Amino acid sequence: MSLLAYRPPVWLPGGNLQTVWPALWGRRVFGAPLAYRRERWTTPDGDFVDADWLDEPDPAHAAPLLVLFHGLEGSSRSHYAQAFADVARERGWRFVVPHFRGCSGEINHAPRAYHSGDYEEIDWILARVRSQHAGPVVAVGVSLGGNALMRWAAEAGEAAASRVRAVASVCSPLDLAAGGRAIGRGFNRLVYTTMFLRSMKPKALAKLAQHPGLFDLEAMRAARDLYAFDNLFTAPLHGFRDTDDYYARASAGPHLHRIRMPALALNARNDPFVPAASLPRPGDVGQWVTLWQPSGGGHVGFPRGAPPGDVRAMPEAVTAWLAQAA
Repeated sequence: MSLLAYRPPVWLPGGNLQTVWPALWGRRVFGAPLAYRRERWTTPDGDFVDADWLDEPDPAHAAPLLVLFHGLEGSSRSHYAQAFADVARERGWRFVVPHFRGCSGEINHAPRAYHSGDYEEIDWILARVRSQHAGPVVAVGVSLGGNALMRWAAEAGEAAASRVRAVASVCSPLDLAAGGRAIGRGFNRLVYTTMFLRSMKPKALAKLAQHPGLFDLEAMRAARDLYAFDNLFTAPLHGFRDTDDYYARASAGPHLHRIRMPALALNARNDPFVPAASLPRPGDVGQWVTLWQPSGGGHVGFPRGAPPGDVRAMPEAVTAWLAQAA
């Protein structure tokens, strides 16, 4: 099953409605309520990553394991994570969401957080997951998590197959500069930027309390968009000169041709965060990368059915694609 022929419900016209409604009201779980079990992993730098598993650990388990990397300020509670978890459970697969640092409900310890090109963290997480599961492993990244996952797949090259069988990115801003410009204008700035900064700025201030002098307090309080936030916090804390350097070096788009394992890049062409003009074209990717670019779906929405609808169309299609490699 492909999403190339996806058509959104007529009662949800436009990319913004197809983004907001599914996230708030779309049905995610068809089976029993999800019950996650949390593991805390100590990172090489003495920090921690919290991973939420859908089932009990069993290193000898032969069924496929689906690893989900969430988006900006996401978690295992995000609508898309719950939908993927339910789809994986229906297939008899294992499922885990490793949280990027600071996204599990507890602030992390180190003077760092997470970012769109965090492929070294992805590699460490996938190595840890691989050591805990004997069966096939596949991975999907949503939005920010998808860019980081694709960036990892490109960087790892042929070695990526030793970690996972296949990867998929969903609604990822593979050109971070284009995505940054889009979310910083008009309705996007008013609604989505405000929503993200409402959680990101308090986390940054908590990080400053842990590590005094990490950045300029007053400048952070004055930040009104993600570009300014990244310039003050994300870029310098993770080794980038500034926001422009971060966007240029972390974007996965220019590296897609380097991927040497089955990879799916799914982007709706009406995504408010990701301009259609910035999406990769067939000539930009190698033979290993499949592009799905349906006309509708919004940002991680892809609603289906009569009101209130559900958000299962995308996870079902992406998981089916991954299953071909698992």
